[in-house]
Amino acid sequence: MPQAPLPMRDGVAPSYLYLPEGRWPDLITFLVARFPDVAEASWRERMARNEVVDGDGKVLAPHSAFKRGLRIFYYRELEAETPIPFKEEILFMDEHLVVVDKPHFLPMIPTGRFLHETLLVRLKKTLGEAALTPIHRLDRETAGVVIFSRNEASRGAYQSMFQKRVIEKEYEALAPRLHGRAFPFTYRSRMVDGDKFFIMKEEPGEPNSETLVDVIEHRAEHTLYRLYPHTGRKHQLRLHLASLGIPIVNDAFYPVALPCKQDDVSQPLQLLARAISFIDPLSGEWREFRSRRSL
Repeated sequence: MPQAPLPMRDGVAPSYLYLPEGRWPDLITFLVARFPDVAEASWRERMARNEVVDGDGKVLAPHSAFKRGLRIFYYRELEAETPIPFKEEILFMDEHLVVVDKPHFLPMIPTGRFLHETLLVRLKKTLGEAALTPIHRLDRETAGVVIFSRNEASRGAYQSMFQKRVIEKEYEALAPRLHGRAFPFTYRSRMVDGDKFFIMKEEPGEPNSETLVDVIEHRAEHTLYRLYPHTGRKHQLRLHLASLGIPIVNDAFYPVALPCKQDDVSQPLQLLARAISFIDPLSGEWREFRSRRSL
């Protein structure tokens, strides 16, 4: 991202965009058309507070000229945001990394109707570090261990571990008992984008996803499984267990996408990123971080 001329504000870094091709009488007309969910009065208030600027930090006004290619910076704002009543826990921190135990329902980064109630913004507020960046992601519905970079100089070394798949990830999931299989076993399938943009599906063909499935314990109504994803496809564990006929408890996407529960946090998906381990690319030491949560 380009160097921002606006500072981090309450844990939120400024957003930016480059003005596209087109003809507009002034900047405010373009912004209202580009962001139909943001009232014109809101843009005028932000501009009156000097919170819409160009790449050089020059304050922009409603009547400022629309110039193709101009980079403008502004703060994203939400009218109302429902608090998420679960707290993250910092498990480890050094000059390069922040390792966090994420709760269920907390999104990783600002998106859609979530801004302040995201793990990234919460951590930026707590640590006061505008450059904090997640090295990998967990679904909003999934809890557990996730790693952030706090040092731009070493970020690439840690990101490359995930790209090269030299990270060992261990998950736990609560789901119905699976009969007729000897554990552990490996499940493979070909995963592709589903008919709805937010889900995945399987199709015949060369497998591109792989999960090792084992049993931790059988409980009265369900089984606690240990899962090792050897690939990192979107919703891989959720789709794989659903395809085996044992969908994860409280999964609202698989095997059938249910209506959105909005702000209902009473039934968390029973999926936990239990541990991440790797050889540190800088020190050569073995690192292992484990969640303190339980299903």
